[in-house]
Amino acid sequence: MDVRAVALPSSGPDPHALGDLYDDAAVISAALEAIGGHTVVVGHSYGSCPVSQAVGSAGDVRRVIYLTALMQDVGDALLTLVDGAYPPDWDVHENEEYFDVHDPLKALYAGVEPELAARCVARLGHESLRAVKQPLTEVAWRTVPSTYIVCEDDLALPPPLQEQMAVRAERVQRIRSSHSPFLSRPAELASLVREEMAAV
Repeated sequence: MDVRAVALPSSGPDPHALGDLYDDAAVISAALEAIGGHTVVVGHSYGSCPVSQAVGSAGDVRRVIYLTALMQDVGDALLTLVDGAYPPDWDVHENEEYFDVHDPLKALYAGVEPELAARCVARLGHESLRAVKQPLTEVAWRTVPSTYIVCEDDLALPPPLQEQMAVRAERVQRIRSSHSPFLSRPAELASLVREEMAAV
């Protein structure tokens, strides 16, 4: 199995060089076109927004998996979920158009082995405010078979909100994990992803 991760330009060390939602979607589209064959795409957290934007019209995607993700509709932006208000755990720098998370160890890496979680926090970049305000103009789940994986212990994206979005998916799976199951429960998550790939 060939697995590829795509770095999104909306996140990085320099807040003045951050891309936006559509830049993120463009790099995902380019990656899919470079692969050329059948693919299954996993979008996690905010990453599901540019995945939704890109996947419906790029490459040969057989399934999109939303992993504790934002499964929104055309016209929605990430902040639509909170009526345009910034979540309280965001450290927002409005003038420079970026934000960080106040307590990423708790919000993003609860349940992850402490040393690994600390290394992940050290690698976090700033996040683009423009990206979370921009509306989707395409949504993959309307044209591509989809799966939603609910993370039942997530502190960043509450499970009841995940469940509301998951009703849009063709298939729903659940894992007893916090926001980053690829770190806290990697073997279980890999098993779920393989199961969804087998359903293609």
